[in-house]
Amino acid sequence: MNAPDPSPVLLTQESGIATLTFNRPSAMNALDVATAVAFAQACQTLTDTTDLRVVVLRGAGKAFGVGGDLSAFHDPAHDAQAVANALIAHMHEGVKLLAALNAPVLASLHGVVAGGSLSLSLACDLAIAAEGTRFNLAYANVAANCDVSGSWNLPRMVGLRNAMQIALLSDTFDAQEALRLGLVNRVVPAQQLEQETAALAQRLAKGPTLAYGRMKKLLRQSFANDLAAQLDAEREAFCASTQTADFKEALTAFFAKRPAGFTGQ
Repeated sequence: MNAPDPSPVLLTQESGIATLTFNRPSAMNALDVATAVAFAQACQTLTDTTDLRVVVLRGAGKAFGVGGDLSAFHDPAHDAQAVANALIAHMHEGVKLLAALNAPVLASLHGVVAGGSLSLSLACDLAIAAEGTRFNLAYANVAANCDVSGSWNLPRMVGLRNAMQIALLSDTFDAQEALRLGLVNRVVPAQQLEQETAALAQRLAKGPTLAYGRMKKLLRQSFANDLAAQLDAEREAFCASTQTADFKEALTAFFAKRPAGFTGQ
């Protein structure tokens, strides 16, 4: 059994960019209860951060994450159902908090992205992957079902029939296939992943954060709304945007023929 790493989740913040790193490299960032608790706590910290502009999720070592840590379920000293309930409750709390952020959430993927770690990457707003990354939803391989929002996000991204194939067959696929399916937005050479992630994060950090948050909410709720309800939501959100400092700056910059300098306010 692998020895635990000192801090299973690390959170750093600089210039409005928060980086949340899963830090169990000796276990390929497998998600155990301690990691789930730390993840939820880090997401709460992000929720309470006033100058947050973008969040990057990444994994230390050789993988973004291999999903749930099966060793705890296999240990006869532990009740598998109790472990599952604790692990999932905290991971789901974190996913809800991330979804509610105005700041875009960017997954930076490499190595292996499987099980609950893949589900988590699907919960992010954008994803960038290194060439050579291997993906597998994997739940069927351990006779379990999706968690961490995988069953909600996957069919919305790839359609029901593709989602069924990915979930039921649990085949491994590469980064180019993930790109073709729409599970990631970009694939970059492995040696450039950190650089490309930073560049995209910095671009997002310079954007209109409140408008990003309203756009995220509109897009996610569109699947549950009929057209009339979505039109009302768009009107309400746009009118609210006109009262922000970033909207006023955008208009001033447009008529002055200069780039806008957004502050996220």
